[in-house]
Amino acid sequence: MDKSLSDWKLLDRFVEMRSAWLTLIGEHFQDHQGKNREYWRVEKADSVVILTIKSDQFLLPLPAYRPGLNQLTLDFPGGRIPSHKTPETTVPDILKRELGIVPKDIIQLTALNTVGWAINSSFSNQKLYGFAVKIHPDTAICPDKIGATYPLNYLGIQSLLQDLTCLQCRSIVLEWQRLFYHKNT
Repeated sequence: MDKSLSDWKLLDRFVEMRSAWLTLIGEHFQDHQGKNREYWRVEKADSVVILTIKSDQFLLPLPAYRPGLNQLTLDFPGGRIPSHKTPETTVPDILKRELGIVPKDIIQLTALNTVGWAINSSFSNQKLYGFAVKIHPDTAICPDKIGATYPLNYLGIQSLLQDLTCLQCRSIVLEWQRLFYHKNT
C-alpha cells in the first residue's frame, strides 16, 4: 500500500454524541494531499448473526420491526456483543431470547468467520461475526417463536435468499453455503 494514502491527520473532533446504542462522531481531517475533509462516523458494539438449523431446516424467529426501514423484516437470530463477552459466548443468550433455545439443545456451534467483517468501514467500526448452530432434533421450540422455516436444499436456500432483506443475514447464509453446503451435495 502506498504510504501517502495512510498519511491522514486528524485536525479536530467537532461533535461527539453518546447513547447506549452508539457514539456519533464528527471530525475534520487533512488528507494525504493536504485537503481538509469532514467525516462523520459511528462507533458501535460488534454484532453476531446465527444460522439456526434443526432437522435439515433453517429456523428464523418472528419478523422484527426495523425503524430504519419502517417495516417488519425476516432475520436470523442476532444481536450486539456485550463488551465483557466474546462473539461465541453471546450466541446462547441470543438463542434463548429469540427462540427459547437453551445451551443443552445446541449440538454443534460453528464459527463462520473468526475475524469480524467490517459492516461499513467508511462509516462505522462495527464488525459482524457469523455462526451456524445445529439444534438437537428432539428440541421442542415454541411455535409462537418461529417466524419461518426453510429446507436445507437448493430451492430452500434460494427462497430464503429472496426473502431476506438484511445484507448481514444474507452474507452469513452465503458464507455458510460457500463453506459447507456445496461440500455435502
